[in-house]
Amino acid sequence: MELDNITYQINGCAMKVHRTLGNGFQELIYQRCLAIELEKAGLGFEREKDQEIYYNGEVVGTRRTDFVVEGEIIVELKACINLENVHLAQAKNYVVVYNFPIGLLINFGAGSLQFKKIYNRKYQKK
Repeated sequence: MELDNITYQINGCAMKVHRTLGNGFQELIYQRCLAIELEKAGLGFEREKDQEIYYNGEVVGTRRTDFVVEGEIIVELKACINLENVHLAQAKNYVVVYNFPIGLLINFGAGSLQFKKIYNRKYQKK
């Protein structure tokens, strides 16, 4: 499936969750609801997947991503009043360090759903 089509479907699922719940819940609640919607949409995903972080070719730790969808797109969720530059920087770093072509940063905490699409310019096909 084309990456733009997958991101479009993910955003649609996130919109359904936000339209139903609104803002004000913890991130974990949105994560569980988004998993339900992704499954309904027929998208393959892994939730809270451990990813290794490398420094100069050595593993220096791990970090869990909220979602990896169709093995190609990393999805990072937030539930804050407004996305800030630090959230975007974090998501950009994850996309690069985990070597995914695209990432989505989705914030359920604002009055309107916020999302940013992040491209990895350093992506190396696996």
